[in-house]
Amino acid sequence: MENVLVEIGPRDNQRYTYEWSNDTYFVSLISDIGLKRANNEDRCILSVPNNEELYKTKGILIAVADGMGGAVAGEHASELAVRTLWETYYNSTCENIPDALLKAVQKSNSAIYTLSDSNPNYYGMGSTLSSVVILEDTAYIAQVGDSRVYIHRSNKKIHQITNDHSVVAEQLREGLISKEEAKNHHMKNVITRALGVRESIEVDLFSLYLQKDDTILLCTDGLSNMVEDTMIQLLLDSDNLSLALNSLVEKAIEEGGIDNITACAIRIKENPSHYELQKSSQLKHIDPYPPQSLITKIINFFKKQ
Repeated sequence: MENVLVEIGPRDNQRYTYEWSNDTYFVSLISDIGLKRANNEDRCILSVPNNEELYKTKGILIAVADGMGGAVAGEHASELAVRTLWETYYNSTCENIPDALLKAVQKSNSAIYTLSDSNPNYYGMGSTLSSVVILEDTAYIAQVGDSRVYIHRSNKKIHQITNDHSVVAEQLREGLISKEEAKNHHMKNVITRALGVRESIEVDLFSLYLQKDDTILLCTDGLSNMVEDTMIQLLLDSDNLSLALNSLVEKAIEEGGIDNITACAIRIKENPSHYELQKSSQLKHIDPYPPQSLITKIINFFKKQ
């Protein structure tokens, strides 16, 4: 599309970085092959409309995808996932953002499934997909798989917005295993949902409001499996977002770098305008940092004394 700036990476097996900014947002992308893989099966994308009308109705799209499959099938799946996502989303005539985003993810699933089913070279391929659309102070998130989306707010604990679609994560949520058991579980990398595996796909949809200095982080499990949330939070405290992402990748490599590592982040530089939330039947609106009650404030005050 001529009216949309599109950046997709990585382009090769070297470390990939990209930056973009305007008056309100700063975006940084990074991807590294890691230490154990022969090629990078991760993909990330930033898509920004150049057309003002499209920008005001569709917003900015960011996504990460982690492909799986033999030979080159994994990287082909993740590439197809992000390309189909942005093409479908920005070409959609649907004026409701969460519905348009949902349909774009479903289209990505169909594209991968059809190719996998018709071409033996790509049989069995699939991909995770974590995508975020930001318009003014509102973020819409669509999730399939075990890549993640976090929000980081100054002086607040980092919050994972998405739920991992994996065997271990589901056992953890049901209280069947502990966090310590989950860390080294033999089924840690077995995911329960991925694009292209079935003809139809269930997609998680979330929304939340943003404010100045918030950072949204999207990452593949090559980062989240190797770096604790507390360390992610610590490094995202940096005023330099690109340096923070580079440090996160270096930390993942230091911890073993057993998988490809990809991270995308968008930081809110100035207070964005308020945007009325668009609703959808599948959309779950969340408030990761609800206001503290007076009683809670008093208790926290005395705890610090």
